[in-house]
Amino acid sequence: MATEKAIFAGGCFWCLIKPFDKEPGIIKVLSGYTGGTKVDPTYEEVCLEQTGHYEAVEIEYDPAIYPYEKIVETFWKLIDPTDEGGQFYDRGSSYRTAIFYQNEDQKRLAEKSRAALQASGKFKKNIVTPILVAKPFYIAEEYHQYYYRKNPTHYERYAVGSGRADFQLEKWGNRDGK
Repeated sequence: MATEKAIFAGGCFWCLIKPFDKEPGIIKVLSGYTGGTKVDPTYEEVCLEQTGHYEAVEIEYDPAIYPYEKIVETFWKLIDPTDEGGQFYDRGSSYRTAIFYQNEDQKRLAEKSRAALQASGKFKKNIVTPILVAKPFYIAEEYHQYYYRKNPTHYERYAVGSGRADFQLEKWGNRDGK
């Protein structure tokens, strides 16, 4: 099995794990940091916006089972792609959205998907999520990995309290990216 990796930033990385976890063809989803200048940043440094990193997820997948196009389509349904200042309750540069492409094919597919979403009329404002070349991905601290499994009650309170859950229900009719 030949696997590939995809990297996405969509605000709090906790909320980007569950929709992909346990899906056929998804090998693993890791919380981490990318796009900044500091080697091996900590959560505290990223939150204080001292490193230029985004909170992000790295998805390892089998493209024969779960193609990149489907990953991108799911990603759009998990974020507000019109918000330049962060996501929902979380504000600041570390909570911005972005697609980080690994190769020219991922770039082309992401750009095509973004253009289709913009043309769909689903959002009144412009789609502002950038598509950027991937930089090194640094795995976040262990307590952030699969947070929704480790702390389900807190995770659910956060997803609802941040405004993300209501946004997903309003725009897509569900909270799982489908």
